[in-house]
Amino acid sequence: LGCASVAVGSPVVPLGSAVTASCTIQSELCHGLEQGKVRITWMLDNEPVAGSQHRGPGGTEVSNLTLHWFNRTQAKLWCWVEWNGTKQRVGMAEIRAGYAPAKPFNLSCVLNLSDYGLTCQWEQGADSHLPTSVALKCAGSRAQAVTGCTPQGGHSHCTVPRRLLQLYRQMEIWVSATNALGVAESEHLCIDPMDVAKLDPPALQNIQSIPFQTDCVALAWEVARSNAHMELQCELRYRAPEDPTWALVTGIVGQAGTMQHCGFLFGTQYHFQMRCRRSSARGYWSEWSPGRNYTTHEKAPTGKLDAWWSARPAGPGGWLEVQLRWKAPRRQEENGRVLGYRVTLSPRKRGRDPPTVCNTTHTQCNFSAPAGTRRVYLSAYNAAGESAATEVILLERKGQPLAGLRAVPGGERSLWVHWEAPPAPPAAYVLEWQRVSSEPTHCSGCWQMECDGAATAALIRDGIEPFQRYNISVYPLYKDAIGVPVHTAAYSKQKAPSYAPKLHLKSITKSDAELCWDPVPVEMQNGFITSYSIFWANSTAEVSSAAVNPSLSSFVIRKLKPSTLYKVHIMASTAAGSTNGTSLTLVTMVLDDIEIQFLFLTLGLIFVLLILLLICFQKNGRVKQQFWPSVPDPANSSLGKWVPAELQQEPLQLPGVREPGLATISTVAVLERAAGKQPSTWGKEPAGESTGAFPALLQPYVRQEGAGTPGRGWAAAEPCQGPGRSGETVQYAQVVGDGYKGQQHAPPRLYLRSSSTQPLLLDPSPSPKPYENLWFQAAAP
Repeated sequence: LGCASVAVGSPVVPLGSAVTASCTIQSELCHGLEQGKVRITWMLDNEPVAGSQHRGPGGTEVSNLTLHWFNRTQAKLWCWVEWNGTKQRVGMAEIRAGYAPAKPFNLSCVLNLSDYGLTCQWEQGADSHLPTSVALKCAGSRAQAVTGCTPQGGHSHCTVPRRLLQLYRQMEIWVSATNALGVAESEHLCIDPMDVAKLDPPALQNIQSIPFQTDCVALAWEVARSNAHMELQCELRYRAPEDPTWALVTGIVGQAGTMQHCGFLFGTQYHFQMRCRRSSARGYWSEWSPGRNYTTHEKAPTGKLDAWWSARPAGPGGWLEVQLRWKAPRRQEENGRVLGYRVTLSPRKRGRDPPTVCNTTHTQCNFSAPAGTRRVYLSAYNAAGESAATEVILLERKGQPLAGLRAVPGGERSLWVHWEAPPAPPAAYVLEWQRVSSEPTHCSGCWQMECDGAATAALIRDGIEPFQRYNISVYPLYKDAIGVPVHTAAYSKQKAPSYAPKLHLKSITKSDAELCWDPVPVEMQNGFITSYSIFWANSTAEVSSAAVNPSLSSFVIRKLKPSTLYKVHIMASTAAGSTNGTSLTLVTMVLDDIEIQFLFLTLGLIFVLLILLLICFQKNGRVKQQFWPSVPDPANSSLGKWVPAELQQEPLQLPGVREPGLATISTVAVLERAAGKQPSTWGKEPAGESTGAFPALLQPYVRQEGAGTPGRGWAAAEPCQGPGRSGETVQYAQVVGDGYKGQQHAPPRLYLRSSSTQPLLLDPSPSPKPYENLWFQAAAP
């Protein structure tokens, strides 16, 4: 508004320090404020802060503000005037806070010979939160300090042009950083710019072997044109593709020229590079030159081959089946690329070559040899020639074995094998290992020879994989025999099995359950199985467990509850972890097999007995008679089929009767109750008439008493089924007749008849005897 002014103690302050400010209002210069009361307030960005207001000289209004701890890197302080209920901003001051610049460090410079510019770089310190200017200062021995260059875009490097440099003289170079709170300088670097020159790399021109059949090579090179006037110190490095590191040749001095170096392998490709620097040894090395490849010349392989063998008789023909294995020559003995191997049964002599039994590019050979062969000869050859033959003696395996053997992991892909030497010191050892798998395999190269007879340990690396089991055998080699091998098994690394075996129920009873499982394949075990754990639980969550020896493949769970459901699972464990299998559900039986067999046997016996009893009751009359006595039924008697209706008037021959004769029936009385009628009484009728008039009441079966005793006879009537009766009714009739002829007339007797379903057991007279066939009685003498 032109009538207010804001003043601060310092627009830039250290972070965390106090800030003071004041706001002055000249009322006569502010239109509308001449007569009103003025109230001054403060705002730090958008935050109100309190100040103290008082009246100043010349009718001014002044407000002072003190911020005791300013913790912002940048803020705006506003002065506000309030009158008549209206606020108006009348002044503003910007305040920045930060730190003094940090000291730069790690200053280094390199002179580029292409344009002779000196490029320097450094590391800046902590951020000061304030605008900071950085410059690279340089000063000659007799000149004042000047700004050599200023970095652009916030970088920490810049290049001093050639016009500001004094070559071959000492110069002082440093970095200066300046802001509102101070100045900071790096350590001063005193150098000759040429001492920090980085040369261009040399160029390799030619490489060749000299002289022939040696391990030396000659190299020729030339330096870059920019370095032609300098005294140089150079280095050469080389390596073969199989080498893990570079071989370095130092101390090469000279402008340009040639050099020789020896110790190279024959028939090997090498990669060469070269670099140089000033001979003062204070400058920087140039970059390595572009690489150049060279292959040295070959010569015949040298050295002996490590060989291992096994032999067995090949049938009745007197031949041996020999398997010979060997290791490829070492790099320093190959002398080039091996083209093949040759096996003979006799050594090579001048002028003639022995017959070859095997010529192969592999490192093993199977061949037949005559029985009694004790030596074979092995050699390797390349394009330059053939090596001297290695004699392999086929010794018998009957020497002393090792005193002890163990194997421990040497890493994920290696095994350390330790052994105790036998009493007789061997000349060497052979270690053989095979990976254990479900399917038989054979690794021809899984063996190695330890030529130091005093060794007690060896490291196996070839073909070792983690989580796989290996069988290891160690053979001591003596001068005249091969020791009996000692075996062990090992893992380079273990983990939990890939899966646990699947449980199968083999048998079950009411209290026991026999489980079986197939062992985990050795490839999936991932370690030595230390134990199998069986867990089982019923519906009430009663959990039990048992540990099983890893050599077993079955287990019997005992003390189970009858007719109870159980869930069972198996856990396979190694030293590195465990794996659970799937759950198996089973239900115990109510009865054991023996109890079930006994029950069925008992039921079967009862059934057989019942069948036998029924058969006996149907077929055996005596048995049937004991339970259901047969009551004589005159009505159903078959006597009527045997005797005519009129019996012959022949005296009956009865035992105990002197004068047998015919009985005369004088009176027949029949008592019968017909349905709906009263029983009727019949009068005296002759026997013949009675028989003819009532055929249903008197049947042809008659029993007569002997002479001199009253006659009493029994007759049976037809059965009568009364209403509402279901059983068979047997009717009995008692006939009382006159006495025999010549005897005194007896009183008339009654004929009594009754109907009953039971035999007459309560009758005072004895039960009637079976009727006698009168026809046959009459015919008896």
